[in-house]
Amino acid sequence: MYIIKLNAIDSTNTYLKDLSTVSLPKDYTVVVAELQTKGRGQMGAKWNAESGKNLTASVFKRLPFFSVTEQFYISMAVSLAVIKALRTFKIPQLHIKWPNDILSADNKLCGILIENVIKNNNLQGSIIGFGLNVNQKFFENLPQASSMSLLTGVIYDKDEVLSEILKQLEIHFNLLESKKHSEIKTEYESLLFRKNKPSTFRTSKDDSFSGIIQGVTENGQLQVWTEDGIIKTFDLKEIKLLY
Repeated sequence: MYIIKLNAIDSTNTYLKDLSTVSLPKDYTVVVAELQTKGRGQMGAKWNAESGKNLTASVFKRLPFFSVTEQFYISMAVSLAVIKALRTFKIPQLHIKWPNDILSADNKLCGILIENVIKNNNLQGSIIGFGLNVNQKFFENLPQASSMSLLTGVIYDKDEVLSEILKQLEIHFNLLESKKHSEIKTEYESLLFRKNKPSTFRTSKDDSFSGIIQGVTENGQLQVWTEDGIIKTFDLKEIKLLY
């Protein structure tokens, strides 16, 4: 494992992406920054974190055994790895808000951004970025945000947290390599936030509707049982789950 520690960077994902355009980084190359000036989340959202208080990191994972059609399993495996790591630090009521935000109860602790490196329709590797709120205490204009420290009152060693996440990533990528896909999908679905509970969704056209999350398809679409008694599937760009 090769760890690059930086004081400040625009984005740890961008750093690894730039490296991969020259040649593929070594397996489990890790970039950690005390401050990200242009941290990114899903759908181009910005990720803002207080300098030095949180874990902002990206990991390059080579995936020679993996098919392009199986990309969402990477997201599921990473989500499970983060949750298993957080459990070792006694973080309560952990859930996955589709597709891969990590929550404690209904508070967001961690955002994950996965960018796959594909050449000639072959998956070369995956850049796994995560921003985990560790010791930050104040979140301006982010009422749903929380941190490990706020939840437990403990000040955490970020290196220790990173080490546990990397350990769990290795375990879960080994499961993928062993083709334990159904096991990963079943566990991921069991942890989905608001699964089997009436929930409100907003479409890309700003319409709202009620439905009940049933699970996900193999390519990551959300399956929702709608009011007209039909299970419909939605892409990330089509629908947003409201808290």
